[in-house]
Amino acid sequence: MPTLTIEGRGAVEVPSDKRLVRAIEDSGVPILHRCGGNARCTTCRVEFIAGEPDTMTEAEYNKLKDRGLLGQVRLSCQSLCHHDMTVRPLMTMDNQDVSDPGPTPEAYITPDPVWGPWPR
Repeated sequence: MPTLTIEGRGAVEVPSDKRLVRAIEDSGVPILHRCGGNARCTTCRVEFIAGEPDTMTEAEYNKLKDRGLLGQVRLSCQSLCHHDMTVRPLMTMDNQDVSDPGPTPEAYITPDPVWGPWPR
């Protein structure tokens, strides 16, 4: 099983292929996912400290490009835990003024992923 290290929180083992947003939340970090994990809002953004995936979904690429965030952050709703990684969640219930994190993301990536080595 891959090890997910969350800056300031420690490390946990997670099932391979688990969505990163759900792994972060299941580890006790109240990460935001205001659109329900559908690559529409960017509130689930993370910085990779180590182990950044080599690929991304077309939805993630388009959303990050549109928001001017490409090359700066990644969307945890569009990443799978395939290998060890270390992340810094940027928007959580602890540092944002919201009453809930958003709808629970599905267990699988939505929208249906189109994977590519898009330019970062």
